[in-house]
Amino acid sequence: MEKIKLRVMLSVLMMVAGFISISLKISAPEGSPAVNKISTLEASDWKPDPGFESLFDGTTLNGWCYRGKNREVTEKFDGKIVSSDGRYSAGNGILTVNYPVGVERKVQESWTLREFSKNFILKIEFRASKNADSGIFLRGEQLQCRDYLLAGPYKDLKNYRPQDWNTIIVIVKNNIAHCVCNGEVLEDALLLPASGPMGLEGDRGQMEYRHIQIKELP
Repeated sequence: MEKIKLRVMLSVLMMVAGFISISLKISAPEGSPAVNKISTLEASDWKPDPGFESLFDGTTLNGWCYRGKNREVTEKFDGKIVSSDGRYSAGNGILTVNYPVGVERKVQESWTLREFSKNFILKIEFRASKNADSGIFLRGEQLQCRDYLLAGPYKDLKNYRPQDWNTIIVIVKNNIAHCVCNGEVLEDALLLPASGPMGLEGDRGQMEYRHIQIKELP
């Protein structure tokens, strides 16, 4: 009889623990351990679209670097989750351009080690803090990527979602880039160099990037 009572009590305790766990996942605020654990699972489930390859593994800065004025590599990020100056960091499926420390604005640029010369399609998702200023470098040419409605230059976008995830798609053919954000045109014919790396700029505020994927075309 005592063994039966003990088993019943253990079963009840396990059920209560399960309900508490579920409640924590539902009600926990953003940034809490429960939410971060869920986000980690979601990040690990993401895969590039068919035919695409990822330029960011979601957990490290592998494949990225700092470059000098002549485009020479000055610091490789392979094996790191944070750049030496702390400006770029990786984790939870997100490549973050962190707030400048001690100043409102500070320009920094992170680049892929790899360079691209073929036609390509680039897909990238971003989330900007209020009035954040950043950019996506396409073989070295900059496409402004910001909190558009406040920082511009594309202040008339109807589909832009402030402080939420937005998707940029760039299609490059014969060194001409057609760029859209959530389906709205940013640049219809942006002229690019014949070859070069991809990059992410940091200037003002915080920028987050994820699901960075590319498909090279003939």
